[in-house]
This record gives sequence, C-alpha cells and structure tokens, in this order.
Amino acid sequence: MRSWRGSPRTPVFKAIYLSGGSLGWLKCVTEANLTLPEMAQVAVELRSVCKLPIVLDAGGGWGDPAHMHRTIALSEAADSTRSSSKISCFHGDSTITSASNTWFHRNIMVSKIREAVGARSDPDFLIIGRTNARRRHDMDETLRRAEAYHKAGADMLFVHTRNPDEMRVIGERLPPPLMIFAPEDGFAEFPLSPADLAGLGFRLAASSGSAFAAMYKAVRSSYESLARGTIDPLLGRGGAASEMKAAQKTARLERLLEVEKRTIG
Repeated sequence: MRSWRGSPRTPVFKAIYLSGGSLGWLKCVTEANLTLPEMAQVAVELRSVCKLPIVLDAGGGWGDPAHMHRTIALSEAADSTRSSSKISCFHGDSTITSASNTWFHRNIMVSKIREAVGARSDPDFLIIGRTNARRRHDMDETLRRAEAYHKAGADMLFVHTRNPDEMRVIGERLPPPLMIFAPEDGFAEFPLSPADLAGLGFRLAASSGSAFAAMYKAVRSSYESLARGTIDPLLGRGGAASEMKAAQKTARLERLLEVEKRTIG
C-alpha cells in the first residue's frame, strides 16, 4: 500500500492491504463467500512475518450492526503481536441493489460504523468507511453516504471510483484523510499525480488486484508453456532455478537451516 504521509514525491510502502477480492479469487469462492475468521487468520499469518500495519478489507460487510463487536474483536486480535500497528477495517456498502434502498443501506452502514467505533479497544485501530454507491447512484448521493460515515466516527473515508474527475470532487467535498484504489495501470499515465492526490487529502492508495492479476497471468503462462513443451516466456531458460533461490532468500531459508544445524545437527 502506498502512503503519502511525508513528501508525496517519495513513495514508500508503509502498510499491507489484505484484499478481500483477491483472496476470494485465490480461494475460488469470490469475496462474498469469505468469512471473518478466514480473513483474520490470513492477517495473523501476515503479522507473523511482517510488522507493517494491515488494512483488512471487509468489503463483504460481515453482518449487521450487532455483529460488528465480534468483527472488531477478531480484527484487533489478529494484530495482537504488535500494539503500535494499525489494522484498518473497511465496512463497504457493496450490497446496494436499487435506489429504493438508499435510505435503508445508508442508515444500516451508519449503525455498523457506530458499533465498530464503540467496540474498538485499541486506539491505534483505524476504521475506514467505504462506499461503492457510485456504481448505482449519482455523486451527490455517494458523497452523502461518505459524509454520514464520517459523522458516525469513521477515521478515514473511501469512495470507490477510479475516475480522476470524481476523485477531485471527492477531495474537495470530503474531509481528509481519504483513501483510494490505485489506478489499475499505476500512476505513470494517470492524470492525477501522487502530489495532486495528496493535495486533495488522499493519504492511502491500495492496489486492489493488480498484483493478483500479474500472478494469475504468470501462473497460467507457465503451465501453458509446460503443456506445449516450450520455454516459459517470463522466466526464460534457467529462470525457475534463479527465482526459487530468490524466493528462498525472501523466506529467510538460510536462517531456518542454521537453526536446524545448531539444534539437531
């Protein structure tokens, strides 16, 4: 996850975004079928090897207002190994079905956020109020939802859009800090630079699925090459061995081998 807390010209990754969408595809069940314990378990595994803050994407909602107490408790517990980190929790209103449900969904979400805020025990735990309402409603209704989530206590707001003009409106109308999904093709050709977005109040940009798409393409290409009897175009000749060595280095295999030698010979 990219953060612009300091100089917007110096991008650094300061947090991990655990994408519900990508995890849903990885498990071949879609995000809607993911359970809270599944997401929390992955967060625990991430925390065991990385101390960066984790954004836990709860786009599936995980229940009604009454369920938010368990949602927050499990999410905070997943970060129990380092109290100074923040796990941020999205409570998206992705279940919008029609304009006639506008009042209902907005008020249910407000109640969920209020309960989430009340259930929080860790002051470093951030709650991000997210709305996907722009998919079915105009910008005014979308912003009304976000404003209501802010009043309900959300620490950060996320209005889901990748349209640069709409991002400008969001930055002008909503209080910071704000969050966005990074452009699918990155920022190189995007009309708004990181400096522009920082000036509009955006503080976090999460890559929602680009890395997963790259992984999927690479795996599919590898198996297609194996079936055809050709060299994997991504790895090239001898590339698999060198990449495996790089993966072992990332996993700190040498450290584990050293422990094994020292303890059991």
